[in-house]
Amino acid sequence: MTNDSLNLQLTETQARSKPSRDGFPWAKGWLIAFVFGYLALVLLIPALNVFIQALKGGWPSLVDTFTSQHFLNAVRLTIITTAITVPLNTIFGLCAAISLANKNFPGRALLISIIDLPFSISPVVAGLMLVLLFGNRGWFGPILYAQGIKVIFALPGIVMATIFVTMPFIAREILPALEEAGTEQEEAAATLGATPWQTFWRVTLPSIKWSLLYGLILCNARAMGEFGAVAVVSGNIAGKTQTLPLFIEEAHIQYNSQAAYTAALLLAGLAVVTLVLKFLLERYAGVQYKAH
Repeated sequence: MTNDSLNLQLTETQARSKPSRDGFPWAKGWLIAFVFGYLALVLLIPALNVFIQALKGGWPSLVDTFTSQHFLNAVRLTIITTAITVPLNTIFGLCAAISLANKNFPGRALLISIIDLPFSISPVVAGLMLVLLFGNRGWFGPILYAQGIKVIFALPGIVMATIFVTMPFIAREILPALEEAGTEQEEAAATLGATPWQTFWRVTLPSIKWSLLYGLILCNARAMGEFGAVAVVSGNIAGKTQTLPLFIEEAHIQYNSQAAYTAALLLAGLAVVTLVLKFLLERYAGVQYKAH
């Protein structure tokens, strides 16, 4: 038997023993149907119901909710919290990713695990930790209170809780991009006499810009929609420490369903905008990647 005949028999044997993806064409259809059905039951139908219920009262009901003082205060506090949280987490994410990328040192894995900790800790537990630290009976609360600084049931506590739950998003998006880019270009820039600041702006930042923007979108969306941690540290005081998610929960408890659905409509609209930006960013980044 020649080598060609032997190779041909081996190929045919492997082909017969290898399972075919098209061997069960009906399975693919059932899997697709299951995915669509699951998404419809868990996501699409509830989201559609929010839109229907919010628009049921017509334009006057929408105007009444959007012009109420408590709603406007909730929106203002949400915007302020997000405007503080996102830049701070951006700075932290950049520093953390640059210090961890392409480096090996004792405790690196532990440091990455600590950054990922907010993903695994319940937001309610995170809020409780802040209360135990900065509450009136906490470790630092009495000292800060004596200086006239109020953290819990005030804006600082809300910002700290939001920073905690959104902390990993930007760092974890940038880190893989930096590791994939490597250090060759940065080393070349340093060899040519570029300062660290020039290297960051002209070499490092352009290589991670899409990952950074993607992390910013995710961090912003989570900051606007955070409920659990903020509910613990804010006290949910209407008109003072009530963010938009807390306003929705309070309106629902008070049987003001129209206001709850209308405010939820706004948050859902922000979520849709986030998804559109995410889609456009991924598409444009893919085009740029193929172009290079």
